[in-house]
Amino acid sequence: MEKLKWWQKTIVYQVYPKSFLDTTGSGTGDIRGITKKLDYLKTLGVGAIWLTPVYPSPQVDNGYDISDYTAIDPNFGSMEDMEELIAEAKERNIRIVMDLVFNHTSDQHAWFQASKASRENDKADWYIWRDAKPDGSAPTNWRSIFGGSAWTWCEARQQYYLHTFAKEQPDLNWENPDVRQALYDAANFWLGKGVGGFRIDAIVYIKKPAAFVDGKPDAEDGTVSIHSMIADTPGILDYLHEFREKVFEGHDIFTVAEANGVQPSELPDWVGAHGVFSMLFEFSHMNLPFPEVEEWCHAKPWKLPALKQALTASQKATATNGWYPIFFENHDQPRCVDKFFPEGGDPALRAKAMATVLLTLRGTPFIYEGQELGFQNVQWPCIEDYNDISSKGQYDLARGEGYSDKQAMGFVHAFSRDNARTPMQWRDERQAGFTTGTPWLPVHEDYATCCVEAEAMKERSVLTYYRHLAKFREDSEISDILEQGTYEELLPDDAQIFAFVRRLGGRATLTLVNFSNRRANYDPALIEGARPVTGTYPEDEPGVLRPLESVIYVKEAQA
Repeated sequence: MEKLKWWQKTIVYQVYPKSFLDTTGSGTGDIRGITKKLDYLKTLGVGAIWLTPVYPSPQVDNGYDISDYTAIDPNFGSMEDMEELIAEAKERNIRIVMDLVFNHTSDQHAWFQASKASRENDKADWYIWRDAKPDGSAPTNWRSIFGGSAWTWCEARQQYYLHTFAKEQPDLNWENPDVRQALYDAANFWLGKGVGGFRIDAIVYIKKPAAFVDGKPDAEDGTVSIHSMIADTPGILDYLHEFREKVFEGHDIFTVAEANGVQPSELPDWVGAHGVFSMLFEFSHMNLPFPEVEEWCHAKPWKLPALKQALTASQKATATNGWYPIFFENHDQPRCVDKFFPEGGDPALRAKAMATVLLTLRGTPFIYEGQELGFQNVQWPCIEDYNDISSKGQYDLARGEGYSDKQAMGFVHAFSRDNARTPMQWRDERQAGFTTGTPWLPVHEDYATCCVEAEAMKERSVLTYYRHLAKFREDSEISDILEQGTYEELLPDDAQIFAFVRRLGGRATLTLVNFSNRRANYDPALIEGARPVTGTYPEDEPGVLRPLESVIYVKEAQA
């Protein structure tokens, strides 16, 4: 069996710096706050930290609108702070992973400022510009991811520019080789600083179609989602192979691309020996409520077999080619304890159930900050209470389709990205120990019990369970199976239980998780010859899983 690389054997922790720890009292987290908590992250078995953008930005989209790719936003600290974080992390055998946002820049970036000034300068075609239709309207009926037209008029150029996301985030023109080289130079700048890899944002949108034409409307205002018109356009892999050659090759790093819309069957083209990236975030299991278009008011109900089918498809697709990044939360998603489970039931058991799946599947687990504490969604009463630009756009879309304020807010409560962005809760004190000032987003009201200080003292807390499972992955009798074992789903049609087996050299682990609030029965023969090694109830009960129960069994090789 091929020897695993370092990033295949560790746990990655995603930090949202703005909400992690504020050391200055500004109300916004900073780089020094991350450095201060490196020892805490080490207790979770973390070997890499993915930072969402810390570059200079007007913060229209919380840092995903970048105005300088090779500098640090003063709100987060200095380049010296960044260099210290990289060095201090390295001493603890932790790599820092940067977020590359290469589909678009901020409209405040010097490149765009030059490009919009005229049609005749060296940056004139660094972005996507098109003339108006004869009637003066936008070139196409495409709707941006955040709502509204994907085109914005520029008076200086007398043309429209394209933006997949907000109007303040103009799309770069990857057809221009100078644009591509400038982006590669920025990535190589950070490799020179000693970073251990990259997460690449929204990469499926970089290649635009040869012809810009109207699409079949999917909304009452006559627009069509830009995702359906440009995602994964043929030819994109040519760009990405060049990206790999110019940046990734020859470095001991890992790369993971955000590739919403790429199907499990396509993974061999994107990862592995003949692909581009080390891993790829595909969203088949995250987009179960959105089988057609990812708009919150169009969410559809789904059942557990659909989740299992999506995860199993990804496991199979990367079984012999590439590697799977396991995740159930990130900065763009609601909290998993609310997203993947029915209402009611013990939220701590829900969190542990998801932790059990996360840390026993085949692949590299990604923990998002607060997930290890069992963070839940927020439910602020008014849209004005929300910071997230996407939440505001989705609210307006719902209202425009005739939904009441209460209904529109229900969609926001369920899917807002602000659910994942509330400040990290460290202690049972004012502002949860996140800041001495006023936090940029309100702290969740449950901070007294759902914080590191409180959970570290409890034997059966969510945090203790995460640390326990992290230790199992790193140093236990089943570590080798969890790292290298094959994956096989069991009970695929069961509406309550997610069950799978990992096999290595005749030995195996068996994971059983009840995703429901009711007792679930299964054939005791399933665990014949196996013994429990850990679980979320004090003792296992063969043939039965209690509400939200998780159990991990091990079966030794037969003599």
